[in-house]
Amino acid sequence: MLRRTLIKATLTAAAVSALLTTTALAENPILKIGFVGVTSGPAASWGISNQRSMETRAAWINETGGYKIGDTTYDIEIVSFDDQKDPKRAIAGMEKMAQEGIHYVVGPNVDDGAAAVRPVAEANGIMYFPYAFPKSLYQAPASNAVLGMVANYQSGPAIYQYLKDKEGVKTVAFIAANESDPLSQRDGGVAAAKALGLEVVSDNVTYQVDTTDFTPVLTPVMRARPDLLVLSGVSPANAPQLIRSARELGFQGLISTETAQDAGVLSEGAGDLANGFISVGGASTPELASPMMNEFVKRYTDMFGEYNDESNTKVYALEYILETLKANPSGLTDVSAFQSTMDTFEAPNPYMNGDAKMRYVGMTSFGQRRQVAVPLVVNVYNDGAFETLFIAEVD
Repeated sequence: MLRRTLIKATLTAAAVSALLTTTALAENPILKIGFVGVTSGPAASWGISNQRSMETRAAWINETGGYKIGDTTYDIEIVSFDDQKDPKRAIAGMEKMAQEGIHYVVGPNVDDGAAAVRPVAEANGIMYFPYAFPKSLYQAPASNAVLGMVANYQSGPAIYQYLKDKEGVKTVAFIAANESDPLSQRDGGVAAAKALGLEVVSDNVTYQVDTTDFTPVLTPVMRARPDLLVLSGVSPANAPQLIRSARELGFQGLISTETAQDAGVLSEGAGDLANGFISVGGASTPELASPMMNEFVKRYTDMFGEYNDESNTKVYALEYILETLKANPSGLTDVSAFQSTMDTFEAPNPYMNGDAKMRYVGMTSFGQRRQVAVPLVVNVYNDGAFETLFIAEVD
């Protein structure tokens, strides 16, 4: 009898403890932040990096007591939607966010999706942070989109100028998938190369995204014997195939892209043939990374068993949203308050050493501040890992 009483008392105490714990965890109201982007298919790593970065940071915030905006401390919940790189699904994803009363969304990851969701975002008072490059998304009268990274028309000229000065590049060829995003990036790259005085020897060769044999695609480009081959807008899945085919055809020049890549995918798909491949990297280097960035990388790796260098850039969107809301809590329900804060917003950058600041930029490219300020880090791939080639800034 005594034993049963003790067991009952123990169970009751455990139940009370569990209830108290649950109550403590539920004390903070929930602030939902959305993600609409591609997490399946050839471009999946772009969106997966977004989603995982957000989930890592949200879990970290919640573990340490939540995020204070005004007089209220919130737990952060990430609501995700895989648009499968399909504009129609991107629209459905943004409509889902609107139905849930979410005013801040990260993504989409490609041009078509980012353009397609604009009417839904503007009609429902949603600020969204795409990783897409059309200037029309960020120029007036558009006002609800904020570019979450450095655009190809900002990184391309920096890369070409560097290779012209440091490697003596004089001729360049472009190849792109037959889709709007890569074709747009190709056209921007061609214009930038010509403006720098480079000779463009090929700019009309395209391929289908489901191509498996790139030899016949690349053969006419190789005949032009460029110093630099640019893989415009190339997806992480196609990059190693193109690199391998170019090298096997005897190409010994430089190969670059303005899109972020995955070192693991390059290693698996192209091996040593990818050595020397130049791409835009995450917005950090070992020298730039603060203790908080290093902690983020560790937490991300612990949660998912691996890390994508591109997440050094993708970590910023959620941080910008929360810090801007902290600066003006009215933005929680009124995105016009968020927009009015962007022009003067400034906060310490927790992911970089020194006195770096988080602020909105884009005046040169868009005529208004509709871009997050992240460093332009350009990488070169060697022996299974990225190395920093150079670092620049964007206004």
